[in-house]
Amino acid sequence: MKKIYGNMALLDILAGMSRSGRTAHSVMICGEKGTGRKLMAKYYTQALMCEFPHEGIPCGECNACLNVEKGIHPDVIYPEKSGKLGGYSVNCAREVIADAYVKPNNSSGCKVYIFADCHNVDTRTQNTLLKLIEEPPEYAYFIFTCGSKSEFLPTIISRCVCLSTSPCTEDEAEQALTDMGYDSSDIKAAVECFHGNIGMCESYITDEELRKRVDLTKAIADSIIRKDEYSLAADLFSAGKERNDVREVLSMLDKLFRDAAVLSRDRNAAVIGCSGAAARVLSQTVTPSQAARLHERTEKAWAAVESNVSIPLALTALGAEIMDIVAQTFR
Repeated sequence: MKKIYGNMALLDILAGMSRSGRTAHSVMICGEKGTGRKLMAKYYTQALMCEFPHEGIPCGECNACLNVEKGIHPDVIYPEKSGKLGGYSVNCAREVIADAYVKPNNSSGCKVYIFADCHNVDTRTQNTLLKLIEEPPEYAYFIFTCGSKSEFLPTIISRCVCLSTSPCTEDEAEQALTDMGYDSSDIKAAVECFHGNIGMCESYITDEELRKRVDLTKAIADSIIRKDEYSLAADLFSAGKERNDVREVLSMLDKLFRDAAVLSRDRNAAVIGCSGAAARVLSQTVTPSQAARLHERTEKAWAAVESNVSIPLALTALGAEIMDIVAQTFR
């Protein structure tokens, strides 16, 4: 079983549910990408199916645990996404409903459906699943992983046990990456960008495209600091036309705005963004009020992209709004 770093409070809650025999049939695991949402979903599944659990903790060595870890357990189902936005369709929900009433194959008597990386889930899909989640067969379990429970309707949320993952400490992240065998210099660079988010740190080391998006985010911040409207427009345009790529860049940029607001109040505050250096300079360029407005405009731009507005058009508008905000000097 893959070693889990941090998230001790969440592990204790899951173990407590298993130990008491009060396992939740519907669980929502929320948290930032890379903080172990899917890992915790797999861990809970192992706890449900383990042949030799101890104090609610899966052994990690029995056939059930190993098959869940390898992704080959016949009674662990990952419903498929579809469509332009890569979401869960109404047809997918109907297939899950039909399958849920087919009894499991395994001796533990459990059947688990893991809806991974839920984002912008169609309300029709959620309403289709509602009755099943409300009154599931006694052997059926449903796990949803997402960035925030706000992705779901209140009716779905109210029928789930909602849990949250969180980043580890930077020391824990360094230890995890060391245990994975990565080079110390790569680990240092990754942790400087993504701090205690082990998943994103590992992606930074292994994914050249992510490193390019980090560099692009830093370039955007530099253009804002220099108040260079042309460079800012060019940098934003370089984010591309893929929603996931744009989302990642805007998310990283938004964290720099957050860091700038915090650092302007406390120069020794901890940062969460991909460049502490850029955030510190930015904190001398904009006021906390301006940083808050930059955050609002960034969220507005992503909402436009989510609504199927042309990505270049949304980013062009964002660039103009950013320049309008930073051009107002209050210092």
